[in-house]
Amino acid sequence: MTLIPTLSETISRARTDMRMGLPVVIGDHLAAAVETLAPERARAMQAAGQAVLAITDWRAATLKARVYDGDLARIVVPEGADPGWMRALADPSGDLMTPMKGPLQSARGGDVSAHRAAIGLAKSAQLLPAVLVVPIDTPPPGLTRLAPGPALAQLATEAAMADVAAARLPLLSAENSRLHIFRPDDGAAEHYAVEIGDPPRDAPVLTRLHSACFTGDVLGSLKCDCGPQLHAALNAMGTEGRGVLLYLNQEGRGIGLANKMRAYALQNQGFDTVEANHRLGFEDDERDFRIGAGILRRMGFGAVRLMTNNPRKVAMLEGHGIRVAARVPLIVPPNRFNQGYLAVKAAKSGHLL
Repeated sequence: MTLIPTLSETISRARTDMRMGLPVVIGDHLAAAVETLAPERARAMQAAGQAVLAITDWRAATLKARVYDGDLARIVVPEGADPGWMRALADPSGDLMTPMKGPLQSARGGDVSAHRAAIGLAKSAQLLPAVLVVPIDTPPPGLTRLAPGPALAQLATEAAMADVAAARLPLLSAENSRLHIFRPDDGAAEHYAVEIGDPPRDAPVLTRLHSACFTGDVLGSLKCDCGPQLHAALNAMGTEGRGVLLYLNQEGRGIGLANKMRAYALQNQGFDTVEANHRLGFEDDERDFRIGAGILRRMGFGAVRLMTNNPRKVAMLEGHGIRVAARVPLIVPPNRFNQGYLAVKAAKSGHLL
């Protein structure tokens, strides 16, 4: 261990820089998230060379832009285009009001690893996956610098979890409970584990992987089934006298609360959950369930009875060393506000409802 930042620590810096509107250097390119980029910085970047807007193939499909690079497109930024033009391409909130945003010219040929790393970095910062990218010979001093290949590999690496604190926390559903706080080594958000009773480590434990939902868990939103599922799982574990509920900070299927609200606004325009995510430039589900497997291993569990309606969670856990002895359905009554949401979960996301 030295005083020089590791690659993971440098990526954490770069993630913060993007959230604050600072460009980062990736290989021989400058890259900045369109969502947070100030006009004066955008102009300075455009003056450095031919700028392109890197967007995902999902966003490009909405914009009817040509995709030459597999999972991303590079839209040539016209001379004189301002951040407002870029944000209109990045943010779908105005698509129905101004559907024609072209003609758009897509760049083709050449190495796109820097562009791909920049989009991955923006996603990890829970920003819209749209990045202004400009080739540069001599980067300005003081900017965070990354090599694109190692950055992409590190972004795909499973974070190691440290159990940093735990204390007894009596709950309504189970008085004999402890709350564990886990901190990933990549500088991302902490995750929590509620351990009910004293479950043995040599037998499958009743387990729930629950993704954070501020709107449902805290505010009681009727648009989803998250809050009722959370409390139903805790009640089941309390009744049994033992269990583990992992509360993973992956709001909005991993896209963050701000983007989740953008998705809700698109749903109000008539798009379903999956369509809204795609229009924003995200996959159906951006969550990383390896986090859950890592926490379970850290706690000493190797087998679970998993409370879920999502077969993907079962596959992800089993693919990362946690045996799923049984899938325990977690069905809660629908309401008139979430019936469509649940139907899309079943039809497009494969949930067993």
